[in-house]
Amino acid sequence: MVVRESQRPGTKRSRAMEGLQRSRTMEGTSPRSRSEGPPQRVDANIALIGAEDVGKSALTVRFLTRRFIGEYGDIESIHSHCDMIDGREICFNIWDSVCPQNEGIADHNITKQLQWADGFILVYSICDRSSFSVVEQQVRRLRGQARTRGGPGATPPIIIVGNKRDLRHRRTVSSEEGRLLALTADCGFFEISAAENYHGVLLAFHGLLELIRETRALKKGPAGIKGIVRSVSAVFGRRRNDAKDAQD
Repeated sequence: MVVRESQRPGTKRSRAMEGLQRSRTMEGTSPRSRSEGPPQRVDANIALIGAEDVGKSALTVRFLTRRFIGEYGDIESIHSHCDMIDGREICFNIWDSVCPQNEGIADHNITKQLQWADGFILVYSICDRSSFSVVEQQVRRLRGQARTRGGPGATPPIIIVGNKRDLRHRRTVSSEEGRLLALTADCGFFEISAAENYHGVLLAFHGLLELIRETRALKKGPAGIKGIVRSVSAVFGRRRNDAKDAQD
């Protein structure tokens, strides 16, 4: 397997993960004194899924480097990119995946990605209707496997991205179809051009980050409420026991 590593200025290190190579780029950070304490770091694992030639690697590199590179081989890699957002160090770990043709391998890959990812970006080309059908299938796979593993609501957040908006004169998938799929599947939606615009790519990744944060907050909420209920019950239980002992 050929693996591409991102080459960015800054501190870099790589490590093996699930048979893939991860390249870590530390950006937007500066040495901190001990008195400042460690930065508040948030990690977000994001899996990019889609058919071949829809621009998954172009989206990833555009987000990492602000540059557009149009030609990529059939490669799979994990990149990491850290930046300061709202006073926190945010580390995006991005799995740029290859779409297998075999159904069994595709299901196996979805299982691994669900175990790893905090959120998904599903990419299709607005000029390729078959790639839109692939995204429809992948949404169903993700929802189905997530429900099997964790019940309703277990699927990580999903953003659907229609890429190649710069080629809208060759469009075969309308914006309305993309929005309808996202609405039906309870996903976010962006239609962008990785070739023309960095800002649209940034909005897609940051939009998914916000959904990941909301999902984590919701998961913490019930646990926190249960903890409060248990504490209150314990307090009142002790008071009842103390009153009973006083009566005895």
